[in-house]
Amino acid sequence: MNSLDKIIELRKKINEANQAYHTFDQPVISDYEYDLLLKELITLEKQYPQYDDPHSPSKQIGHIILEGFSKVKHKTAMMSLSNAFSLAELESFYHKINQEFSQTEYVAELKIDGLAINLTYQQGKLITASTRGNGLVGEDVTLNIKQINSIPKTLTKPIDIEVRGEVYMPRESFEQLNQQRLNNNEAVFANPRNAAAGTIRQLDSRVVKARNLSAFVYTIVDAQNYVKTQQQALMFLKELGFLVNPDYRLIKTFNDLTNVINEFDSLRKDLVYDTDGVVIKVNDFSLYEEIGYIAKAPKWAIAYKFAPEEVITQVKEIICQVGRTGLITPVANLEPVLVSGSTVSRATLHNEDFIISKDIRVGDYVVIRKAGEIIPEVVSVIQERRTNQVPFIMTKVCPMCQQPLSRQVDQADYFCLNPHCEGRNITGLIHFASRVCMDIDGLGEKLIETLYEEKFLNNITDIYLLHQQADRLINLEGFGDKKVNNLLTAIENSKQQPLERLVFGLGIKHVGAKVAKILVNKYASMNALSQAQYEDLVVIDEIGEAIATSLVSYFANPFHLELIQNLTNLGLNMQSEIKEVKPHVFNGLTFVITGTLPTLSRNEASELIESLGAKVSSSVSKKTDYVLAGAEAGSKLTKASELKIKIINEQQFKELINE
Repeated sequence: MNSLDKIIELRKKINEANQAYHTFDQPVISDYEYDLLLKELITLEKQYPQYDDPHSPSKQIGHIILEGFSKVKHKTAMMSLSNAFSLAELESFYHKINQEFSQTEYVAELKIDGLAINLTYQQGKLITASTRGNGLVGEDVTLNIKQINSIPKTLTKPIDIEVRGEVYMPRESFEQLNQQRLNNNEAVFANPRNAAAGTIRQLDSRVVKARNLSAFVYTIVDAQNYVKTQQQALMFLKELGFLVNPDYRLIKTFNDLTNVINEFDSLRKDLVYDTDGVVIKVNDFSLYEEIGYIAKAPKWAIAYKFAPEEVITQVKEIICQVGRTGLITPVANLEPVLVSGSTVSRATLHNEDFIISKDIRVGDYVVIRKAGEIIPEVVSVIQERRTNQVPFIMTKVCPMCQQPLSRQVDQADYFCLNPHCEGRNITGLIHFASRVCMDIDGLGEKLIETLYEEKFLNNITDIYLLHQQADRLINLEGFGDKKVNNLLTAIENSKQQPLERLVFGLGIKHVGAKVAKILVNKYASMNALSQAQYEDLVVIDEIGEAIATSLVSYFANPFHLELIQNLTNLGLNMQSEIKEVKPHVFNGLTFVITGTLPTLSRNEASELIESLGAKVSSSVSKKTDYVLAGAEAGSKLTKASELKIKIINEQQFKELINE
């Protein structure tokens, strides 16, 4: 690849990452990888100035302004910082300045991993709050910022001042939020930074208040009008009532700086918030203009970036788990270790091929990290510490029912095919009763496990026979008349759920919620679906060979046919409601929904789209007309940008509906 092609490729990758990260708060690569790509681009552009482009991402700051917020022009541009990835690069920065300005002092501050914010006060009162935006113009998020308790609405002095800081989500709040989203079967946030950014851009300020954000303020616009140094600025901000990060140090020598870097690198593991580096600034404001600026960053400051945290621990055992479809997943039980602020004791190993490729063995010492800063993963094995560990051998029988496992020649996964497998039964029952399937309120995971152990439940049919054992249920610990009545009422109400929910709840391999809806739109009853032929199924849009084969196989099994007949006899809805499609501009269009919308769930948005004669697809292609994107959009957004497909947010979507 020649130099120009490489520059073009880097610009494309960085622009895609910028849109995903800044506009939709869903990173497609890690911050560390992004910074390395940007560094490589800057180096090549300096080496080949003939390929200069004023629109290059190396010259841009921030992100596109989202619809739904008014625009705020910054009095002074909110610039970004140049990065250093090694002590050698940091030393180069230090010596360049010290050669011209001897005995220069610096201030080293923890770099908070959050969302940059600009706050304007008049007579000590908070007037406006805005995001960085594109560096020149940001989004007015004043109402949302006023929900953050650590940001003062009134200062201790009645002065006019503009300050900047970082809004962040504490780790405890982040974990609570993600647990709530898991409980509601909603997509989780990738990391606290994205949770904070997505929260600040909520159109409902009540959501912001409930999520317990916090903020540190670290600089003053036109600071020389108030104080003479950065150290004094931090002290003055604290006097005014702002929350200032106490972890900053005055630096006089490069040796002091390296010691502080090491101190902060160790400190970050015990902090209640995320930090991804250290910001080093010249302390004396009077030197700033003389030291100068580059296109989008000052020369008098730099951000030293920490490498992603990787930790060594030991594999204590490798166990296999069985899911509702029979999928067998190997999991490593690890010696508990702290990684990026939380204790990790387990990591998925995906499948046999993954384990063999990395040669992971019980007793090995391994390097682990959090993929996407949330999911623990094994990076590598420390071969030097291996003693007499034996190679991993994948189990050939189900860990729950001990029946032989099946693996297709062209697949990496093993499956338990025993329909009576206890492991499959429990996970299948949990899935069936979940909110996204039959939505049986009160019949959660723990209760299902208890009822299974106590022999109340063995398969789906037993759920609808629980009313026959009401007297026994009342005698269980924690039960009473009211709880039993509520549970039985919820079970009875679930019989009227739409057919697509029942089809999804059956746990047919490859049949998710979207596929179930496509199927019942084609086959208006369970009876018709059960008799569908492979040749007819495979030609349905979005139903490929794997799904068609799985459906035919499922309905060919006498056990499954008996289950469906039993559910029919018990009064479950086996017919699809025929919905009238009204004339609308959506008729015949194809939508893809990605990310978390401010007020609509994905199901609600899908139902709206389909009720107006459009189709909701699970993947972006040239046939897609619109991508409806929320705060956590990911790779689908990137592909939509590549294909130049119209991307809209929820507000624009609602405007289209009302046209």
